[in-house]
Amino acid sequence: MKAADLVAHILKREGTEFLACYPRNAIIEAGAKIGIRPILCRQERVGVGIADGYTRVSYAIGQTNGSQPVNGVFAAQAGPGIENAFPGIAQAFAENVPILILPGGAGLSRQNQHPTFSAVDVFRPITKIAARAHSVQELPDLLRQAYHAMRSGRGGPALIEIPVEVWGQEYQGDIDWQRIAPVKLAPDREAIKQAAEMLLAAENPLLWAGQGILYAGATANLVELAELLPAGVMTTNPGKSAFPENHPLALGASTRSRPRALAEKMRQADLVLAIGSSLTKTPFGPGVPADKSIIHATNEPSDINKDYRAALGIVGDATLVIEALIKELKNKAGDERAGRRQELEGEISEINKSWRADWQDHLSSNEEPINQYRIIGELMSAVDPAETIITHDSGSPREQLLPFWQASQPGGYMGWGKSTQLGYGLGLNIGAKLAAPEKLCINIMGDSAIGMTGMDLETAARYGIGILTIVFNNGIMAAERDVLIKADEKYGAMTVGGNYTLVAEGLGVATRRVEHPGDFFAALEEAQKVTATDKPFLIECMVKEGHDFSRDDVAGL
Repeated sequence: MKAADLVAHILKREGTEFLACYPRNAIIEAGAKIGIRPILCRQERVGVGIADGYTRVSYAIGQTNGSQPVNGVFAAQAGPGIENAFPGIAQAFAENVPILILPGGAGLSRQNQHPTFSAVDVFRPITKIAARAHSVQELPDLLRQAYHAMRSGRGGPALIEIPVEVWGQEYQGDIDWQRIAPVKLAPDREAIKQAAEMLLAAENPLLWAGQGILYAGATANLVELAELLPAGVMTTNPGKSAFPENHPLALGASTRSRPRALAEKMRQADLVLAIGSSLTKTPFGPGVPADKSIIHATNEPSDINKDYRAALGIVGDATLVIEALIKELKNKAGDERAGRRQELEGEISEINKSWRADWQDHLSSNEEPINQYRIIGELMSAVDPAETIITHDSGSPREQLLPFWQASQPGGYMGWGKSTQLGYGLGLNIGAKLAAPEKLCINIMGDSAIGMTGMDLETAARYGIGILTIVFNNGIMAAERDVLIKADEKYGAMTVGGNYTLVAEGLGVATRRVEHPGDFFAALEEAQKVTATDKPFLIECMVKEGHDFSRDDVAGL
């Protein structure tokens, strides 16, 4: 068995059903022989995004329904192929997404010779493991190490480079491969006891949930903890959908924009319990105000006390941490907490009513060009969030969608943004649909974003992947209004143009252009019918610049 066949058989045993890729890479043909479907992208960074989206949804849904999650895989050509993949891998690294990258490599005799590109050296800073196979006999060990790295502790990409002469080598021996199980850390008992005492002593505790909840399958546990304390629950951008937002204790998620209830309850909080989150400071995520005491529970010790001083640090798997806390709290909590829960739920409900009333003019606006919130409002009323997976793109679509979309199921919303590459949402959406073909999968992107990756709409058309892409086209880089003043006045630097309906048609994608707000609902109905037949659809919405965001001010948030 040659190297490519060996790798393909190991992928198959790990549950791999498709391979995001771009030739040449021998794994593509070897995988196809044994039923691994190749999805050839138009651009390598999108191929990585496809593997990323598949992984996120596979983990979120799999951990919830008891099935084994599968890591997405991307295979690239040596040299230019893996070079082009850098942006996607950097994005996945920033988001801690456990995907497997399998590039070809230059011959061993050419390593360290200028200008040979070494994927191992270049990608080591943005992967959990980056290694080169010097012979076919090393591959099982290297792949075992890669899967262990991806599935244990904080997630992230793993890369195994296979040089050209290794592909042709024959493997000697039997393939004794067993699926690599994650290694989970249990929390320190004394730390759990201390955390329970701090939570019970707090007047206004707040739960901060990151994407670690989704990877650990801890949503049900988190709901039980919130109801027991009781405490309102906010999520980070990548953690959105980790707590059901139709629950009366849900505060919503935060980037720079957020629901008012989240801002108000953070303002009132005296103790923040962060679980499954790195608490990394980022321009596109929430912060912890300076006057809050923090309990930080994470599976990565180096995150604790990194950006915020923790009153208490707990290292452990999110599910195991929450289970231990619940057990400890049940031994100590009194009956008076039931009354406090009803009171807290009422407070959150009233804040939400006031906030939505203040935004109703936007959500039902008849403006032309169209108000983006009108589109979001129509979407929320027309689709079932429980049967939908939605993501955004970088910039204004993220800030507009996140506060208002109500995610009710784990994995129903794919939030991202520690790195904010325009166009990344398209690959995520294709990957999500491959992981959950029964779901309506939606990506909302701006005109700048589609300019970066829009050619891969053809990938969805070619492979019968029924995604829905909604483009907010305002013909301008609206988010740069405050930094491109003279450049725009003198040279029109902010203007971006295009008719993306015509582009989509040229790529074999069914499409509708919406210029009047009252026409969106009919376009959405048509789109749902088309995507149900495994064909992609694009709705181009002619929208205004849009500088209104839900940003109730709380210092440090």
